Amino acid sequence: MCHACVIENVRSSMLSRRALFTGAAATGAAAIALGALSARPALAQATGRVIDLTHAWDGDFPTFDGLPGITYEPDKTIEADGYQLWKLTLFEHSGTHIDAPMHFSADGISVDEIPVEQLICPLCVIDISAKAAEDANATLDPEDIEAFIAANGDIPAGALVAMHSGWAAKVADTTYRTNEAGDFAFPGFSKAATDMLAGMEVAGIGVDTLSLDPGNSPDFGVHNSWLPGGRYGIENLAGLDQVPATGATVFVGAPKHKRGTGGPGRIIAVA
Repeated sequence: MCHACVIENVRSSMLSRRALFTGAAATGAAAIALGALSARPALAQATGRVIDLTHAWDGDFPTFDGLPGITYEPDKTIEADGYQLWKLTLFEHSGTHIDAPMHFSADGISVDEIPVEQLICPLCVIDISAKAAEDANATLDPEDIEAFIAANGDIPAGALVAMHSGWAAKVADTTYRTNEAGDFAFPGFSKAATDMLAGMEVAGIGVDTLSLDPGNSPDFGVHNSWLPGGRYGIENLAGLDQVPATGATVFVGAPKHKRGTGGPGRIIAVA
């Protein structure tokens, strides 16, 4: 399916879901805010090792639409003004960034309205890199969550659940975004998996790829269900191979501009 067709399908789906999720967003956000209080004990588990889960970002960083996510214009220079200052033009959804509920819901909360209690979370990393090596559009599925729980124990309410597909290693290559035919091709969550995580009162999900949905998604099913429920996502994570499956705490440095549908962030884990 062409990229423009995908976006048009999503636009019509968002409008039909607006009324459905208006109440759900408020209920979901309240439940997560309560669950997020359980994030605090995770701080005591850390040994003090700090891992940056954020890619360095410039106009060459891959974006969904293929356009530069950020451009620089000199505003002040040492030679002329005695100090330096860039004028930046950026798209909210570029680099390692947050998807706020408002991104896929006209009535969803904006990025500045995400409760701060939801931005310090126990981090759970589910590794699907073996599947992703075989299938560029592999998905994190309910059985992956079940296997994670069997090996590591329950996923706590208020957690950030991150998908580690190994895709971050491809970020400098065109295959991070598309396959040889020019079609989107990258791993993501399945809607069945995120529905399962929503029932566990997870605060947010994260991926080391361009999108919460896999590249071959025709309708952004995860975006359309997860975000309007009052939850957030993080895309283009780095360094997930350096953190344990459980036991780390993640600090989500979300931007705080009003009416924001999301924005570039600094994501840091302490393990």
